[in-house]
Amino acid sequence: MKHRAAKQQTKKQKILKGIGRIALVLFILYTLANTVYMLTSYHADETAKAALQSDDTVEITKTDYGYFFDGPSESDALIFYQGAKVDAPAYAPILHAIAAEGMDVLLVDMPYDLAIIKPNKADDVISQYSYENRYIGGHSLGGCMAAYYASDHADKFEGVILLAAYPAKEMGDDIRCISIYGSEDGILNRSKMAKAERYLPKDTEKYVLAGGNHGQFGNYGKQHGDRNATITASEQQKQTVELIMDWVRKR
Repeated sequence: MKHRAAKQQTKKQKILKGIGRIALVLFILYTLANTVYMLTSYHADETAKAALQSDDTVEITKTDYGYFFDGPSESDALIFYQGAKVDAPAYAPILHAIAAEGMDVLLVDMPYDLAIIKPNKADDVISQYSYENRYIGGHSLGGCMAAYYASDHADKFEGVILLAAYPAKEMGDDIRCISIYGSEDGILNRSKMAKAERYLPKDTEKYVLAGGNHGQFGNYGKQHGDRNATITASEQQKQTVELIMDWVRKR
């Protein structure tokens, strides 16, 4: 009996050790996959890198929070959150254009390119500048996190700019909002966006860019799962800048 019990105990120990090894392997694989995800992003293309250079109208500076696009405006500024897993400089073309049109831009570079990790990073930016009219916005998940921050700090902003994004909580009617996305967007969850309509300010201006897709608000190449746009990235961004600046000037 003792011999049989000892054999059963040994068998149980082997099983437990085997389970332990499997659990360790799964943990290592999970950690590796998570690390690869956290360190892998869509990178800025050559057009974006070129737009990250200063010119006669916009001076661009690398800062502790990201990048400062200093245009001719002395009163208006936009704090911008990048899309998930997108290199922040990929938005240089559209943000350079916005700054040139009359609204300085403070591009926030998020940890691991994920605004969800630090949605309150706007705090680091607001404390450094004094603008009469301050806006916050972003692309995709960055837009969602910008709206999330604005919902708790409506007194700090004139409005919110959502590019292929929607809010996850009530924003209230004390803040303005503009929502823009492309007709060919293959990433944006239309069902969730429709449900989030109730969180938007009642006077939100909404625009669908004919032929635009999800990724062309930035310059980082084709995004997995996105549809093919029927307009160029430069045209999509041109239309977006025009809509944003027209909306800003209505205040």
